[in-house]
Amino acid sequence: MRERLDHAWRVFGTAVSFAAFGLGGVLLGLLVFPLLRLAVRDPERLGRMARRLVQASFASHVWLMRRLGVMSWEIHGAERLRRPGLLVLANHPTLIDVVCLIGMIEEADCVVKSRLATNPFTRGPLRAAGYVFNDNGAGLVQDCIDSVRSGKNLVIFPEGTRTPRGEVLGPLQRGAANIAVRGVLDVTPVIIRCTPPTLGKGEKWYRVPSRRFHIKIEVLPDIPVAPFLAGSAEALAARRLTEHLETTFKSELARAGAGS
Repeated sequence: MRERLDHAWRVFGTAVSFAAFGLGGVLLGLLVFPLLRLAVRDPERLGRMARRLVQASFASHVWLMRRLGVMSWEIHGAERLRRPGLLVLANHPTLIDVVCLIGMIEEADCVVKSRLATNPFTRGPLRAAGYVFNDNGAGLVQDCIDSVRSGKNLVIFPEGTRTPRGEVLGPLQRGAANIAVRGVLDVTPVIIRCTPPTLGKGEKWYRVPSRRFHIKIEVLPDIPVAPFLAGSAEALAARRLTEHLETTFKSELARAGAGS
C-alpha cells in the first residue's frame, strides 16, 4: 500500500511539475519578456537579463521537483562551470537534464530549433535571450563560436537527441567537435546519469519509475583541443575529437554504472 501511495504521489508531483513548467513558459512568453523588451532597449543588456530569467526559472523548476519528491540530484565539479566562455558538451539521458544544466550555468546559451522561433509561447524568450537558432546553415558553426568567444557558456548535446532507451550513449554527431576545432575552443565535458531511467526519448511523462529518480552530474576537466589540431586538417581533427569524446563518455558512464 505504501509503495502504491508513493507511486501515485509521484505521478501527481510529475503532473504538477509539467503544468508549472508550461504555465511558467506562458507567463514568461506572453507577459514578462514583452515587458522586459519594452523596458530594456540595449540588446546586450536585454540578452543578459533574459538569460538570467531563464536560468532562475529552470533552477526553480528543479527545486519544485525536488520538493515534491519527484527527483533528487547531486553535482560534482560545479566550480568548473563557473567560468565564462565555455563549450559544454554533455550526454542527454533524460528531458530534465537540459533544465538542470541551464539552471546552474550563468550566461548559458544553447542551439534551439528554428521552429521554436515562430511559436508564440517560446518566440519572445528565445529571441530576447539571444540563443543560437539552427536555421543559419553554414553560419551555424560560426554563430556558436561567436557565442563562446563573447563570454557565454554554450551547452550542446553531441548526441543530437536523448539517448535511446537501453543504450549507454547514442552516436555522437560531429557538429560539436567542428565548433571546437574551427574555433580552437577547449571542451568542458559533462557526464549525466539518471537512475532509474525516466523521461527518455519517446517516454510519456506519466510513466514514472519505480522510485524517485536521481540525477548525478559530473563536470570533468577540460579537454584541450590543440592536440587534435596538431598536423591535422580540420575534418580529421573533428573526427578524432568526436571519437575521443565518445570513448570518454562511454568509459565514464560505465564507471558510474559500476559504482551505482
